[in-house]
Amino acid sequence: MRFQFDDNKNREVRQKHGVSLDEAQEVFDQTHIIDRKSDDPEQFRAIGWCRGRLCPVVFEVRRDADGEYCRLITAWKATKQEVQAYADQV
Repeated sequence: MRFQFDDNKNREVRQKHGVSLDEAQEVFDQTHIIDRKSDDPEQFRAIGWCRGRLCPVVFEVRRDADGEYCRLITAWKATKQEVQAYADQV
């Protein structure tokens, strides 16, 4: 799976939430859940493990000449509700 993100947004997310979008790619390498975040634009939320903690990652599925890729939007440390949602589905 390919990933893409804006470098400035990556720094902003890391400063604000303590996890970078680069690090957040780990979520997709392990057991994770996915749900729809919004319809316009179509965004999804994956919840999984990153750097030893549970993290949600908001992303969009996009296409280019090489096929589909995930555009990472933001990531953060999971809330109690997100921890419970993950536990209920995994």
